[in-house]
Amino acid sequence: MGTNVNQPTVGASTQLAPAGSEDALLSVEDLSIEFDLGKTKARVVHNVSFHVKPGETLGVVGESGSGKSVTALSLARLLPPNASIASGKIMFEGRNVLDLPLDEVRALRGRRMGFIFQDPMTSLNPTKTIGSQVAEPARTHLGMSKKQSLAHAAELLSRVGIPRAKDRLRDYPHQFSGGMRQRVMIAIAIACNPALLIADESTTALDVTTQAQILELIQSLSEEYRTAVLFITHDLAVASSMCDRINVMYGGEIVESAETDELFSSPKMPYTSALMRCIPTLEDDPDMPFAPIMGLPPDASEPLIGCRFMARCEFAQDICATRPQLLLRSSGHSARCWGTEEDGWIK
Repeated sequence: MGTNVNQPTVGASTQLAPAGSEDALLSVEDLSIEFDLGKTKARVVHNVSFHVKPGETLGVVGESGSGKSVTALSLARLLPPNASIASGKIMFEGRNVLDLPLDEVRALRGRRMGFIFQDPMTSLNPTKTIGSQVAEPARTHLGMSKKQSLAHAAELLSRVGIPRAKDRLRDYPHQFSGGMRQRVMIAIAIACNPALLIADESTTALDVTTQAQILELIQSLSEEYRTAVLFITHDLAVASSMCDRINVMYGGEIVESAETDELFSSPKMPYTSALMRCIPTLEDDPDMPFAPIMGLPPDASEPLIGCRFMARCEFAQDICATRPQLLLRSSGHSARCWGTEEDGWIK
């Protein structure tokens, strides 16, 4: 692997300024997050920067433990008690969320930011009716009466494709299928017409047919209301069909960022290329085994030295022990790697 002459000197800024972020709805700047483990601290997110514009869908992909969900939770200050933001800014609609009083942050949740989580059974209250849970955001944030909010809830359930919506307001979560529960979660998330919808592994537990329906629903809502979507997934194939741009995360940092078509046609980081080789295609020989990425992701408690992917990269060289920076390789396409296309590492 050759040395990229465009790389900065060691110790320079580790993160590009997010290009095009001037008119962004959400702009995250140099965000770092730590977990207190008692005797030590583990930094699970390192100087992450990205932005999302109104009506845009930004994908965040990577293996489990790469920092995707923790980053998403930090946007509304929903981190667990032993986690803290070590540095950075989260600018949403022109205000730094990290500087807001807690009551103002609570007002953002549900009103301007909607969340769709992976498992609706752990997000929905099993002791409350579906109607009361879908109606709650409208009562809390929009000041609707109980009657108005229940009528609004029925409209929302109908909008997300639940038949006989009005009749099902008195049902409980256990009376709905997995796909229908996820539709309920979407109804709750869009109850106040939020500016940003955060979908965190929202289709992982669903069968393929239901997954496609949910993805189509999220896309149609984004197009209809110009809702920005932060779409978090470990499935690069799903991201390719959903997202306008994709950030690839590994070891708590962004290692590649590009528009979706550009990323798939010309990956510029070995980790991204390896993820793509894990996607099955119709052209694959059914008798050939998949080529998994060997090894394990880095331990978050380990110091940040060199390329985080070095231990698992088949193209690693001595230069990789020096930390690479996230730099533009072409218009709108950045990668954190010492190698170039001329080095021949893309497969």
